Amino acid sequence: MRLEHVLAGHALRRPAHEAMVCGTERIGYAALHAAVRRSAAGLARLGVRTGDRVLLYLPNGVEFVQLAYAAYTLGAIVVPVNTRLTAREVEYIAVDSQPAVLAYHAGSREALAAIVRRLLGCRAVVTGAAGEDEIAFSELAAEEGALPTVPLDAEDCMIIYTSGTTGKPKGAVITHAVQLIQHGYINAVEWGIGGDDRYLVTTPLAHRTGLGRLTNALCLGGTVVVMHKFDAAQAVALIRRERITVLGMVPTVARMLLPHIESDPDAGSSLRRLIVTGEAFPVELKRRVIALLPNAQICSFFAMTEAGAVTSLGHAEQFTHPASVGRPTPGVEVRLIDDAGKDVATGEVGELLVRAGAPGRYITLRAYYNRPQETAAAIRDGWIYTGDLARSDADGYLYIVDRKKDMVLSGGFNIYTKEVEQALVAHAAVADAAVIGVPDAVYGEAVAAFVELQPGATAGAEALIEHCRSLIAGYKKPKHVFFVDALPRNALGKALKNDLRRMAAEKLAQD
Repeated sequence: MRLEHVLAGHALRRPAHEAMVCGTERIGYAALHAAVRRSAAGLARLGVRTGDRVLLYLPNGVEFVQLAYAAYTLGAIVVPVNTRLTAREVEYIAVDSQPAVLAYHAGSREALAAIVRRLLGCRAVVTGAAGEDEIAFSELAAEEGALPTVPLDAEDCMIIYTSGTTGKPKGAVITHAVQLIQHGYINAVEWGIGGDDRYLVTTPLAHRTGLGRLTNALCLGGTVVVMHKFDAAQAVALIRRERITVLGMVPTVARMLLPHIESDPDAGSSLRRLIVTGEAFPVELKRRVIALLPNAQICSFFAMTEAGAVTSLGHAEQFTHPASVGRPTPGVEVRLIDDAGKDVATGEVGELLVRAGAPGRYITLRAYYNRPQETAAAIRDGWIYTGDLARSDADGYLYIVDRKKDMVLSGGFNIYTKEVEQALVAHAAVADAAVIGVPDAVYGEAVAAFVELQPGATAGAEALIEHCRSLIAGYKKPKHVFFVDALPRNALGKALKNDLRRMAAEKLAQD
């Protein structure tokens, strides 16, 4: 079973049902399926074959979806790349994946020209006006043509590059089975979503959350409504106009939407599922959301590129276990182990391992692209070594406490940076914070915090340190507090802790 076959089934069963809405464009399942086949014929004429990579560096739009499903139709592998990445970051991914086709908007031509020249044999497909040596998407997708039969063993559908917060990104190879089981089965069972739902995408389609809602909709026969670019006021207006029922978001987006929903409470009356992932979702924020959206239920989950949705937390559990990421999804095995590979006791912290059958069969990646050593290090006996540190309670609820590489060892005590960051953000003056370990002559390592303040707010280092002392053990409080206008982040908004370590070293060297 493959993604393009599911799309074909919906085109046959509900041809006129809206598959996608983006701006003024509305396209039904039959029309989308026909457009995908024309795009696939165009890619085939360019020489794209089973196993080739098709890199999509495209803004949100119907073209992204058509080219992705066209690549699947040929047995090719999609490499989705967030358009917020810089040309240097795109070059790394392109050189690593060696695509047969690189698709981009004409506005990115100048930034990507050197990359296209470096990729031997790569064809450039462009949305918008095509230039020299480029193929216009409108021409590529204009004609029907014969399509090859895809071998049964052509199971890979996508290479998603990790965010690279701790090093160079790696390409996680994802199979059709993983996409179908997670987005067409597990999500439907866990969240109660289906073909009558209308799903709003506020993030780039190349981002894991945007891809998730897109694949939810097209696997289940629903309608995906895609924003070209996120704007809180426009999102709320779109929810009202399109009668959105499923909204995927991170807590930051919830904070941005709330003022607009508060000024127009009826705008969100159609919402019935709020699918939340990302950073911790404060209980008070959940209460505000539910008070404004009484018809909606919150479903949150913990996921990663390599292992899909590992856990989920239902609506009622949001308030009974607010600090938890939930319990393992049925069918997913988890272990928590110490540095010696032994299972830790309930309540103790260990590295999270995940398994769900053979890699690539159900929800986990098949491998890292062209990285056998990294694959062997990350996947052992079928277990994905996530690098996340977690603990579990007696009822099986999991609590993520830190990334293994981010833990600070100070005076023999393990200090989990996530706990310190949450304490800092609880201060009214703090907008965001990121915590790292720095060398300390006495304790080996000490806690250093980088802090963004709320607009117009003031707070001193000592005040924040004392605030932390009131919430967490004294040995966990920051020794150093550095104020920044903005934390360095990658294209997905994650704080770049390697950059922070370099910044801290420079600041401490000046003292």
